[in-house]
Amino acid sequence: MIDDLADRLLDLIGADDPLEASLVGIPGHDHELRDLSPQADSELRDRAVRIAAEAELAEPSVTRSVVLQLAASLVDRINAGLIDHVVANFFTAPAIRLATYIPRVMPTTEQAERAYLDRLSAIPRYLTQAADRNRAAVAAERFPVARSARTAIAHIDRYLRQTPDPFAQPPLSSGGTAERHRLLTEAVRPAFVRYRDVLDKEITPHGRPEDKPGLCWLPDGDAAYDAMVRVHTTTARTPEQLHRTGLELVEGLADEYAAIGSRVFGLRTAAEVQERLRTDPSLRWGSADEVVPAARAIIERAERVAPQWFARVPEKRCAVDVVPDSEAPNAALAYYTPPALDGTREGTYWANTYNATLRPRYNVESVTFHEAVPGHHFQLALAQQLTDLHPLRRFAEILAYSEGWALYAERLADEMGLFSDDLARLGMLGEDSLRAARLVVDTGLHAMGWTRAQTVDYLRANTVLSEVDVQSETDRYIEDPGQALSYMVGKLEIQRVRAHAEHELGNSFDIKEFHDVVLGGGALPMPVLDEVVTDWVLTRAERSPGT
Repeated sequence: MIDDLADRLLDLIGADDPLEASLVGIPGHDHELRDLSPQADSELRDRAVRIAAEAELAEPSVTRSVVLQLAASLVDRINAGLIDHVVANFFTAPAIRLATYIPRVMPTTEQAERAYLDRLSAIPRYLTQAADRNRAAVAAERFPVARSARTAIAHIDRYLRQTPDPFAQPPLSSGGTAERHRLLTEAVRPAFVRYRDVLDKEITPHGRPEDKPGLCWLPDGDAAYDAMVRVHTTTARTPEQLHRTGLELVEGLADEYAAIGSRVFGLRTAAEVQERLRTDPSLRWGSADEVVPAARAIIERAERVAPQWFARVPEKRCAVDVVPDSEAPNAALAYYTPPALDGTREGTYWANTYNATLRPRYNVESVTFHEAVPGHHFQLALAQQLTDLHPLRRFAEILAYSEGWALYAERLADEMGLFSDDLARLGMLGEDSLRAARLVVDTGLHAMGWTRAQTVDYLRANTVLSEVDVQSETDRYIEDPGQALSYMVGKLEIQRVRAHAEHELGNSFDIKEFHDVVLGGGALPMPVLDEVVTDWVLTRAERSPGT
């Protein structure tokens, strides 16, 4: 019964996000784009509710728990209605994400080529629906943020200027190449022009100002944010609780900054160390060309040590590439995309080299450990190898798990002896303080009415972000409510269950076995991860009496 429900939910997830489905390998949706109509929302929500109701009647199991979590998350996402007013985020805004996802799926067969062309031909209808949703949101006073709308317009303008067209990248047959050229010229590019004009003339004039960027300023915004907190943390923690946790974590990192900073710079306070990291030009990249070779060398170093800490390592290595020019000005510092199941695309760490000389180089190690080895690449590439699990467990997106693992991996890398020096450890500490600060600013923006300026000021004062990253990170949190919470919530939970296992098992605790338990079950909600690790501890203790 539960496998049938998992099958149905996997297909539903693919229908809800065909672009993500193609990227991770969920079959059957490569020719599609999401139907953005309100009617489609209702149908998807009803299907998810039915699946969850049936799953409640099934025997308890890990797969049942994952089905219940993912079905509830899908309902929460739809009810939050972010699709109406999020317009500039590269991973969530309907129009902008097209160029993030479509060029990364390489058609290698005649059938895949046909699906790729069908997807291109669906773009005009998709953008028309996106415009309709934006218009309806304005009519309902669910206004996008004006700055975000202007960012989206600038992104579309960059796309329209870019040569060659990003959608023309994957190689096709001669007939497919000709059809693609016709579609891009006659359908796709004109559709982007029309959508750009809607944003410019109909949406931006009604946009929210920068002093009201959070969900709490919208009708039913508090409920929408609560829903996204549940989605991204898989816990019942409230925005107020998360805000307090963030403040405590930021304060608690001060001693570590002072201790390491005194060794590196001879400085005594966290504030002095952070200021030095932010402002010292000698700590930045000399040129954009330095970034990718550095990341590749770090990955190779981590790969050599990993077998001492992991029972299983990915069969496929992690590639490194540069964030495309059309995305780079507003994209994150780095991100990861998983390998294709058929081997046509490597798992890839994407490095943003935009304005590299204004960005620090001391955090390249921690960022690479997070995105690649032993972070996202280990978790996502290993998940694809778990062929004994239901595909839903292998492909599920549970950010508290995946981002929590990647942030845990940064500290784990220090245990593994991977950081080259104390300056690189300050980079690790900088990433920790950023994720702690995210708990503060995300909840501040969307639950407590913070302005954009308040968010910028807090990040300047409590992180080591460069100014360009402060600006892009702030825009990201505004456009993707709740997502920034997943990192620290997940990391703290993984650290908590590890500490419990170490305490209970004593000398019988095996770090390789623990990591295999955490990574060997696919993506899990935090309460389920707790159950899985607890069961392992009990079983392990029975095998090792007296521990």
